[in-house]
Amino acid sequence: MAGPSHDPALYRSRDLVGVRRALISVSDKTDLLPLAQALAGAGVEIVSTGGSAALLRDAGLTVTDVSEVTGFPESLDGRVKTLHPAVHAGLLADLRLESHESQLGDLGIAAFDLVVVNLYPFVETVASGATGDDVVEQIDIGGPAMVRASAKNFANVAIVVSPTSYPAIIEAVQAGGTTLAQRRDLAARAFAHTAEYDRAVATWFAESTLEGDELPQHLTIRAERLATLRYGENSHQRAAIYTRAGGRGIAQAEQLQGKEMSYNNYVDADAALRAAFDMVKPAVAIIKHANPCGIAVTAPQALDPIASAHLRAHECDPVSAFGGVIAANRTVTLKMAENLRDIFTEVIVAPDFEPEALEVFKLKKNLRVLRLPADWRQERMDVRLVSGGLLLQDADRFPDDIESVATNWQLVSGERPDPSELEGMIFAWKSCRAVKSNAIVLAQGSATVGIGMGQVNRVDSCRLAVERAGDRAAGSVAASDAFFPFADGPQVLIDAGIKTIIQPGGSVRDQEVIDAARAAGVTMFFTGERHFFH
Repeated sequence: MAGPSHDPALYRSRDLVGVRRALISVSDKTDLLPLAQALAGAGVEIVSTGGSAALLRDAGLTVTDVSEVTGFPESLDGRVKTLHPAVHAGLLADLRLESHESQLGDLGIAAFDLVVVNLYPFVETVASGATGDDVVEQIDIGGPAMVRASAKNFANVAIVVSPTSYPAIIEAVQAGGTTLAQRRDLAARAFAHTAEYDRAVATWFAESTLEGDELPQHLTIRAERLATLRYGENSHQRAAIYTRAGGRGIAQAEQLQGKEMSYNNYVDADAALRAAFDMVKPAVAIIKHANPCGIAVTAPQALDPIASAHLRAHECDPVSAFGGVIAANRTVTLKMAENLRDIFTEVIVAPDFEPEALEVFKLKKNLRVLRLPADWRQERMDVRLVSGGLLLQDADRFPDDIESVATNWQLVSGERPDPSELEGMIFAWKSCRAVKSNAIVLAQGSATVGIGMGQVNRVDSCRLAVERAGDRAAGSVAASDAFFPFADGPQVLIDAGIKTIIQPGGSVRDQEVIDAARAAGVTMFFTGERHFFH
């Protein structure tokens, strides 16, 4: 049903609205105290609820509880507290109309000029792995109702849903009030906030009713712009980076020093994390143009494991490592930082850095240094935009018990390796996942020595890997991300002296490939699983 219509002549002009009365009810209490203190200092009456009221009162501020306004106690474990005419009339009264102002007076209700509300952490609760009633209790009802009512009435009320808006509100209050343009902008943000919130709830309900491995019928992706970048992949492309609620990845990394991150820096840093964090031991990956030019774990008995891993990764292809992006899966030490002193590097990202390492990096003022969130984690799903839509898939991950899985790989040629040799095979197989298809990785002692990537046929990838490895190819382990359709690719590897080949198998010409390996006395395993990376 349509809302009431009014004669435009009845509306009074109301651009600057002074803030005399504010309603505060927030789940995210970041920077709330400075805002409330500024409001109190300006003589603003503060009405608040639950934990927000307690926080402000503990800080020595005078607060009116919502229950005093409504004459009704908070009930049903807090499910009902602001859903009351005494609150919503104060939010919805259009004070441009004398009739609304008169009705408020008759009802004994005071209007609100400022509303500060953010919603229960529903998205974060789902991301934490919570289920059932624990999630349902985080579906906010009163919050969205207050946000939407205030946003509808932006002509009279400023609605704030994010702590990032607090400084502007403090400035406005001190300057005499909020402007109509400011309130309209806040209302637009508020409606976007509740729309994304409702979509997240709807998506959770849809997903929670799925059967088996079915993917969701509707997909919600909620993201906030973190920063506008100088440009995208190329200088003529606009670009920005966005963060998702509950995300704990490269977008949430803290930049400790260096130039502004670029679009390509973010892409390469994320690819480096993919490679380094596949490894259990201390590991380093060096990336150029989203492809590894070196991956390694620490050498046995190394005094400084992460520094050892870096040196071994760098030795794979020092030429390509120039201007590379580095990820480490352990704290970067002083020794590793010293190793990098004379190597031009664009970005280094790690869980943490020794203070002495950061002092060394300060000498390289353009080096971007990123510290991962403490609870960094790989994404559960991959999303990729295509024209007119998007693709969704499970993230390509290795099982946690891959060592046990590897013992069941099908041996089709040669003899079964000893435990140390199996460890090197697993390293090569994991490294292969981080290389763009068609992918061939040559490894020795759990360090890459040659990588063939992104070729349109697997033979060329084999040739490229062998060429880059040079003399190091002899005796190495080769991993292929997908099966060999013919024996020509393996023959390139065999001719270079490779002694072990790992591949998924599954070609109609598998027997031809197996025969070539057996004729050369090469060990070959079929994993039964491929790892394409496009």
